[in-house]
Amino acid sequence: MFEGTVRLFLVWLGALIFMAPVSLAVAQNVDGVTDLKLPGISSYATPKGETSLALSGGGGAITLSAQLTDKGSDITRGIVWRVFKPEAVNGKLPMVASSHGGTAVFQLEPGSYLVHASYGRAGATKRITVGKDAKRESLVLDAGGLKLDAVLSGGVRIPPKKLRFSIYEGTAEANGDRALIIPDVEPNSVVRLNAGIYHVVSTYGAVNAVIRSDIRVEAGKLTEATVEHHAAEITMKLVRETGGEAIADTSWSLLNESGDPIKETVGAFASMVLAEGDYTIIAKNRDRIYQKDFTVVAGQNQEIEVLATEAAAMDPEEGAD
Repeated sequence: MFEGTVRLFLVWLGALIFMAPVSLAVAQNVDGVTDLKLPGISSYATPKGETSLALSGGGGAITLSAQLTDKGSDITRGIVWRVFKPEAVNGKLPMVASSHGGTAVFQLEPGSYLVHASYGRAGATKRITVGKDAKRESLVLDAGGLKLDAVLSGGVRIPPKKLRFSIYEGTAEANGDRALIIPDVEPNSVVRLNAGIYHVVSTYGAVNAVIRSDIRVEAGKLTEATVEHHAAEITMKLVRETGGEAIADTSWSLLNESGDPIKETVGAFASMVLAEGDYTIIAKNRDRIYQKDFTVVAGQNQEIEVLATEAAAMDPEEGAD
């Protein structure tokens, strides 16, 4: 009977994924509620503070607390509590109470309930029984924090506005894809996650400077991880003479060492972050096409001039696009 209820609970919570930002909170196995994968539903709670929430006059008081580890102290803020009746109504489990804060006190009718606690992207679910007498229940989240940053070769800091992280599940699916947990994470921000291994993608700029790594989050600890990017910022301009003014209305195509196009843009300047390696830049202006090969060295920002001379012009029939 209870297994069927848990399946209904999963179906109802799974439907919320389509209404919420893409995120997953992996619940801890507590009291037989096993392997639940819950969406990041903290955005659905109505903040009601940490005071008692009375839902009926003759019920029993239940005090709920949460800890990061089995022997850890109570979390005092940042928890979203939700209490559900285990019997489905129209295919959904009714939520009877919610609270936002730390330790929470609920006044509930005697009976059985499902309690979910979310703390950032970490979460745990537990079945509780409420009687007429006051009692206390605790949930162990088995969670920690993750703080990410990245540098260039030699420890040079990367401008935070040009750096972002995406956190994925550590285990890939059969087709090689990984479930995205949190996109667009800013550097040096703390993300709360259940303990485990996560696949982190660090992106510097918007082209091909990407570093992937697997990072373990330990319960009750803040894991700080810094990755190193081998890349540089490159600015390209089309000029009529060395040191001249950039020519406006220029179309740019960037090719990698294999000749595959990786970036196209239009303007007097083409500025981008590129991973170290060899490239070819093709500039087109007034039906004239110009080409230049160059090398990106990690940590060495540079300005590249493409000369717009008759000698350097390519024949359009040769197919540089």
